[in-house]
Amino acid sequence: MKPPLLVIAGWCVSMAAAVAAQPGLTIYNQNFAVVRDQIALDLKQGENSVIFDGATMQVEPDSVILRDPAGNPLQILEQSYRNDPLSQGLLLSLFEGKEIDFSMPQPMKPDRIVRGKVIRSGYQSPAQAARNAVAVASEPIIEIEGKIQFGLPGQPIFPSLGDDTILKPRLSWIINAPKPLKTEAELGYITRGMTWEASYNVVAPEKGNDLDIVGWVTMDNQTGRDFVDARIKLMAGDVNKLEPQEAMANFRAFTGGWAKDEQRASQVTEKTFDEYHLYTLERAVTLHDRETKQVEFIRASGVKSEVIYVYDGAVIDWNRWRGYDRSSLRQNEEFGSDSNSKVSVMREFKNTKENGLGIPLPKGNVRFYRADGKQLEFTGENQIDHTPKDETVRIYTGDAFDLVGERKRTNFKVDNSNDWADESFEITLRNRKTEPVTIRVVEHLLRWKNWEITDKNTTYKKLSSDEIEFLVELKPDEERKITYTVHYSW
Repeated sequence: MKPPLLVIAGWCVSMAAAVAAQPGLTIYNQNFAVVRDQIALDLKQGENSVIFDGATMQVEPDSVILRDPAGNPLQILEQSYRNDPLSQGLLLSLFEGKEIDFSMPQPMKPDRIVRGKVIRSGYQSPAQAARNAVAVASEPIIEIEGKIQFGLPGQPIFPSLGDDTILKPRLSWIINAPKPLKTEAELGYITRGMTWEASYNVVAPEKGNDLDIVGWVTMDNQTGRDFVDARIKLMAGDVNKLEPQEAMANFRAFTGGWAKDEQRASQVTEKTFDEYHLYTLERAVTLHDRETKQVEFIRASGVKSEVIYVYDGAVIDWNRWRGYDRSSLRQNEEFGSDSNSKVSVMREFKNTKENGLGIPLPKGNVRFYRADGKQLEFTGENQIDHTPKDETVRIYTGDAFDLVGERKRTNFKVDNSNDWADESFEITLRNRKTEPVTIRVVEHLLRWKNWEITDKNTTYKKLSSDEIEFLVELKPDEERKITYTVHYSW
């Protein structure tokens, strides 16, 4: 990789110091990142022209910050960003109206060199392409020996790069220095095209529920730039991100410090940052453009877990009841009468230090496997949200094959003159497994906010203002019925 060039007041020096310094990245899981670079500046008194050819292709130009960490003022008179790096189309556009050579392949013979005039290159810069709402002609037009043809007759051979070409996306400044200054300046900016996500692989043994959990961070770089030996941080949380032209205030809030990361033994360390969580990769990582890279960030063995069976039998199609207010629903006999027979399988474990975990878990996909002899079989997949430490993780992994539920309403009565309604249900559960199970039966009391259970054949637990739960133990091949009546008043 060639080092980027720094051009100062008309002369060039290789940015050896910038190449040696590790770039810094803070990647957000919302398709953007904060980039931190160092630039060696050697400014004379007065105006200086500075060019940096190491930016990404998706810089938000109004987010750029260039400053001297020692506090010396850098008066930036102008800043420019160009993103039309050298390409065949760009060079053709620079030679429009001029003649160049074309190399035309011939079967069994050396290539033939012909001279042609570039009438139209067909090139559009990225900015032009973004502005054009309709398609425009883009095929080159070449004149050869007085005849016009569409398309290139062969491989174009250019005499030079021209005076206005760039090899990489470019940031340039005109800086006014009140006195000569030599410093390692800090450059930071927001770029699109970079994101990360967490994923978890969870393995259960053939018998038992002690889990092995491996968490991965997957980083995706589509910025148009390589980051070699970068110090990378990952921001987890729902960060408010404005459109590029409005993003400057947010960026300043998140780029303070510029401190070097403290070395630690673990792969990834975590700390609370503002209202979010910041994860630091302790090893420097090289992330090439258009590369997806994974880094392990958590590994835990023997995590105690529990398999939970939940029967939530009510099926409510809220699209059907759209437009109904709650006073109408409370007296509609059909509301809440539909049901299903599926018993959900949930996996639950505590995110605590004592249970082998105890760090905030960023949201991501969780895949479950169970050992079958020496092989692993996939048993379900779902997603967890951002989960703080010391909280319980409960994940739906599928529906039980050998457990069946039935739910039917046995009575419904409304007395509008006295402002009350009674509703009764019968819930039947069957266990076709060869081992005993406990099923959590969840019922939603949605008709009105004032309710009481007036009759039941087993105890229940109040989960919230409109939910109750029955715990039902079933022996192998056993069937049990749960009945209850709820009284609403308004």
